[in-house]
Amino acid sequence: MKILLIGDIVSSAGVKSVSEILPRLKKEYNLDFVVANAENAEGGRGVSFETLTDLQSSGVDFFTSGDHVFWQKNSEEILNQFPIIRPANYPIGTHGHGYKILEVNDRRILIINIMGRTFLNEKLDDPFRKVSEILELTSSQKIDLKIVDFHAEATSEKVAMGFYLDGKVDIVFGTHTHVPTCDQMILQNGTYYISDLGMCGIIDSVLGVKKEIILELFLTARNQKFIWEEEGRRAFRSVFIDTVTQEIKRLDYIL
Repeated sequence: MKILLIGDIVSSAGVKSVSEILPRLKKEYNLDFVVANAENAEGGRGVSFETLTDLQSSGVDFFTSGDHVFWQKNSEEILNQFPIIRPANYPIGTHGHGYKILEVNDRRILIINIMGRTFLNEKLDDPFRKVSEILELTSSQKIDLKIVDFHAEATSEKVAMGFYLDGKVDIVFGTHTHVPTCDQMILQNGTYYISDLGMCGIIDSVLGVKKEIILELFLTARNQKFIWEEEGRRAFRSVFIDTVTQEIKRLDYIL
């Protein structure tokens, strides 16, 4: 299969970047499946009916998320109506699903979303044990491809997860930091891995936020209200995987 993984889509600038680049990539690479992390798509935090609809129109097939997925109103309804999952290691009873099995071109794809705890959210369940639990629960089903989005802060936790799942799933990709890594590789037991896809959004910013605000935060040590940057150079960050030719490579564009 030919798969495109799109990094955290940040605010309207990120949505615009996807709309400009993705339709061309779908044709050029004859993509079978496109998954994007959309937890920052609506105004920098959360998701909305409008942004997910726009991203679907641009060619995104499925959405993963993270710690901001419940930020906007109607988030529970959105999780019911769109092909989107939230991190599976939220406590039992949290609305939404942490994994789904999809039918794509006669292939069955298991896609799992989990979130790290290091420097992020120590109240979550253990992501390592949770992903193992999901793999055990689905072990009796016929699944052709297993994909994991590990939404985490620490690269050490992400690399550890890659080795933990090597040979157990087909793809492990990291999201959340908004900074692209260049460590795309196939691990020893055959799992495709990258620590972070990066961000679709304004690069003349600090991870999407107006740089002046973040500079003031560091210079004064006082909390600041985040305002997401909408002007400047835009990035589209993604990784392409071809499971037949065993290719994994970054597809990055500055607009």
